[in-house]
Order: sequence, then C-alpha cells, then structure tokens
Amino acid sequence: MLYRVTDIKVDIDADSGDVSGHIARRLSVSPEEVGDYTIVKKALDARKKNRLFFVYTVDVSLGKKAAASIARRKVSGVAIREPEPEPAVTLGMAAMTHRPVIVGAGPAGIFAALTLARNGFRPLVLERGMDVATRARDVEQFWLTRILDTESNVQFGEGGAGTFSDGKLTTRINDSRVQGVLNDFVAAGATEEILYLNKPHIGTDKLRTVVKNLRLLLEEMGGEIYFGSRVTDLIIENAVVRGVVINGEREIPAGVVIAALGHSARDTYEMLEQAGCPMEQKAFSIGVRVEHPQRMIDEAQYGSFAGHPRLGAADYQLVHKSKDTGRAAYTFCMCPGGRVVAAASEENTVVTNGMSDYARDTGVANSAVVVSVTPDDFGSLQPLAGVEFQRKWEKAAYKAGGGDYNAPAQLMEDFLTGRASNSLAEAPWGTYLPGLQPGDLHECLPGYVTKMLEEAMESFDRKIKGFAMPQALLTGVETRTSAPVRLVRDANRQSVGLEGLYPAGEGAGYAGGIISAAVDGIRVAEAVIGKFRGELR
Repeated sequence: MLYRVTDIKVDIDADSGDVSGHIARRLSVSPEEVGDYTIVKKALDARKKNRLFFVYTVDVSLGKKAAASIARRKVSGVAIREPEPEPAVTLGMAAMTHRPVIVGAGPAGIFAALTLARNGFRPLVLERGMDVATRARDVEQFWLTRILDTESNVQFGEGGAGTFSDGKLTTRINDSRVQGVLNDFVAAGATEEILYLNKPHIGTDKLRTVVKNLRLLLEEMGGEIYFGSRVTDLIIENAVVRGVVINGEREIPAGVVIAALGHSARDTYEMLEQAGCPMEQKAFSIGVRVEHPQRMIDEAQYGSFAGHPRLGAADYQLVHKSKDTGRAAYTFCMCPGGRVVAAASEENTVVTNGMSDYARDTGVANSAVVVSVTPDDFGSLQPLAGVEFQRKWEKAAYKAGGGDYNAPAQLMEDFLTGRASNSLAEAPWGTYLPGLQPGDLHECLPGYVTKMLEEAMESFDRKIKGFAMPQALLTGVETRTSAPVRLVRDANRQSVGLEGLYPAGEGAGYAGGIISAAVDGIRVAEAVIGKFRGELR
C-alpha cells in the first residue's frame, strides 16, 4: 500500500540523496519494511542558522507489518495515498472547418498547442519572433553591439519572455495540470528535481533546450509553428473571427484563434482593440533591479552554512507595505547567481530583467524591487493607458542612460540620500550589458514609486542584513512585470466581444509566470476541445 509521509527532516550534512533510512526513523519502523519511494517535495528549513535541514514529503510503499504499526499508533503526517484520477477531456460536437491558430509560442501558446494536438487537432502556432537558437544569437548581438531586433529579442520569440529568465517554476495556483506541465518539461530535458523541489528552476541555458524539444514534440504530433509571423490583423465577419493576417499580407483562415500574446505585444494589443476585442486596464508593478554580492546573500540566509555544496546560491522574497499609502513594494524574479539583462523590445527604450543559468554561478545576486501601480496612476481611461505609462518611463531610462541602450544605475547610498551617482566603481559587480551609466534613478520613475522604493530598501535591510549596503547597485527600469491590460473573456474562456477568439496566458492578463501561463493555455485549449470535434488531425 502507498502512503504519503510528510515532515521527514534530514540534516544537511546527512543528506546523501537516499532518504529510505530517514523514512524508517520518521515512522519508527524497520528499514526492511520501507519499499520504493518517490520524493514529492523537498524544501530547506533555514530558520535556525546553526542547524539546517532538508524537509521531505514522500510517497512510499510499506510492508504489512509497518502499515499495521502506523495504523495502531496513529502516526501524524501519514496518510494512505489514493491514486488521482486522470482528468477527462470530452470532445465537443461542433465541426471545425479550419485548423486552430495560436498566436504566440510562449508557455501559454505552446501548452495550448500540445493539448490540442494530443486530442486530435492539428494546431498552427504563429510566432512573431524567431526560433530559440536564432533568437539567442539576436539577443547576444543586442547586448554586445546595441543593435536591437524589435521582432527577435528578450520579449519576442520561441519560449516567450521566460526563456531569458531564471526559469522559475514556482506558482501559487493549485491545479492538477501543474504536474503534467512539469512532466513535459522533464521529458523535454529539464532535470527531474523540478518535480519535487520547493523552489524549482530550470535555468535559462537548459530552458532553451527544453523549449526546442517541446516544439519538436508538437511537430511529431501534427502541430506546426511559423516563425517570423506577426499577426497584424484579424479577419472578422459580424463579430465572428474567420482568420488572421500575418505580416500584413498573408491570410490564414481560422474559426478558433487563441491569443497567447505575451505581456509586451503592444502593437498586437492595439490591433485587437481596433478589431473590437474588449479589454480593460490592469494593475502591475514597476521599479528597479538591485544587485549584491551573492556571498552576502548566502551568509544572510544560511549563516555559517553559506557556501555549503548542497545548498547552492541563496534566494529571498521580501514584501513591504506602506502604512501611509497602502502601496506594496516587493522583490520579484529574484535571480541567484545571475545577471541583469537588457530586455527592450522597442527602439529608444531601456527595460531591465533578470536571468540565471542553471548553475547560478556568476557570484552576483539580483532581483527586481518593484512597486504596485494601478489604473488610477495611468492618467487616462483608455484601455491601453498602462502601455503608455510603461513606455514613458522606459524612454526616460533610455535618455538617462545616455541614449545608446546603456541603463541608468545608482549606488544604494546615493539613491537613499537623493543624490546622483557620479561613479559606480564601488560596485564592480554590475552585470548589465550593453553597459551602465551612473546617474539618478529618481529621473526614471514616478516620485511615489521612488519614495516607496526608498522605504522598502530600508525595511528589507532589517530582514536581510546588508540589503541596503551603500555599494548595492540599482539599475533601471523594470516595467514588464506583468501585462498592463486584460483581454476580457467569458466563463468559456472566449472573448466576450469576438466569437472564436480565446485570450490566454500572461499577456492576456490571466497568468503570472511560466507555470501559471502554461496551465492557462491548457485550460483554454480544453475549452476549445469541449466545443469542437478533433477530426482535422
């Protein structure tokens, strides 16, 4: 019989990878009674800096004697593991006259396509950017030469914006589909530890391989991806979608269009608004990137265990809420052992983001520190006012950086005292490419945001000693934390104004990360499957 056992504590120095003996001790049974087990979750307990533990949850088969002993003693944290039924997908009855079209090859788009292909459809994915290998070369060229390709960059291309990130797979959603997404990632080349680590990540280097392999899987099942194919218009008759136009010239008929845009497809938002797609403003956050020596973060989080080979680079997650304004500031997309990257998708703008390889070994920690902004801050009731709000501050950062895609940067001490930085020599760990320009980040963000950031930095310093160290480096601006707009959809995940259009994922305003976007893509695909027959395979 299979049991789920929680709260198995293993001293960090005793963690060999084999926890069978620890399971036996946790249950007070003979080691011979412990059969095969699967690690369900592994988390680090670092609350006591003088002694660190890994805490496991496992599914384990036990012998009859052990099972009887546990039942008799009513051991806490142990339950019979019942098999979870596979979610049933029922095909609809409506005829589909054209293959479904998916706009965008990020997590939402690719998992919507995989779901459709697995259920008898033959989806076509249209991606404005390039395949991941070409895209990586284009991004590197921008970082090294300042030549920006506005169609192939950190925001646009196979895999979406998350491809150039830490590849975090944490999510707040509780959905059985999450496990399926993780399984697909592992099958495509991610390490198996993402199935059970409390804070799983793939790393940008491994994620590029995973993204490519997911595409190959889709193609094996009859799906197809067109790269360099920007959707420039919808073909609409009587508020019903009949197809799409790509690159202003080629028409593709379609009765189902899944809009998995990504949060930076500003021109596509404009096209959809003109086509009559209902949309509304949405809150998001803006701020800066902060960089520290990774060793300092390790010591703050792990004490004397900093540098332990079983720990890796430490992360953090911090939140501060102002008692005066009610606004929140928080760390976002923290990248241990990573680097700050140029993430612009429009000319004459500066946008920052964070990225880590799987090894997280640059020796520099970075994180966004951002402040929530709401539609009340945008200054307009137009649905795309949030886009203009973002663009305003991205252009200000471009100007403050010198007008050549350098990013404006400031030492923490200077930022907190309100003076511009004249030199960044005290912070040699700045990682942003193409380069940094010392200055004053107060010029690149609204005053209420910088005031909140100042308050938050001092609050975070009380939680992580040294966070507000004078030499910490701030780089701006971080504006693409999430979509500034939501494409309104109904209970069937279809646009309330355009029949046949299905908004999906982060860019549509319904997700906030790789996993939640992938799951939303699956849900949208299931809505399509529940309406149509899959006879076009």
